[in-house]
Amino acid sequence: MKDQAKVIAALLIGAAAGAALGLLLAPEKGEDLRGDIADYVNDLVNKAKDKAQNTVENVKDYSSNVVDSVKSKINGAVDHARDAYDDAKDKAKDYAENGANEAKSRVKSTANDWNNSIQNS
Repeated sequence: MKDQAKVIAALLIGAAAGAALGLLLAPEKGEDLRGDIADYVNDLVNKAKDKAQNTVENVKDYSSNVVDSVKSKINGAVDHARDAYDDAKDKAKDYAENGANEAKSRVKSTANDWNNSIQNS
């Protein structure tokens, strides 16, 4: 981007110098020549302003696209993390429920064994 700006600036300066030399060497009255130079310089200034404004708009568009892209990636990462958290939470809940059910089953089985032992004695 910096190289392009240097090339554009060099071209504008070269064009301005060439035009100024052409006007200075042209056989016109001094007043007419000064008016032509002023008009040409005004045209160059306007073109430079337009180019600068277009560049600013391009930079704004580019930065807006980058921001949107980053937001999208962050939202995707957050969604992925949320999904991973939900999966881990569900697995932990299932594991805890299975452990609790197994513990209940063992306690109930042991209680039944004791009950049977007491009744058979």
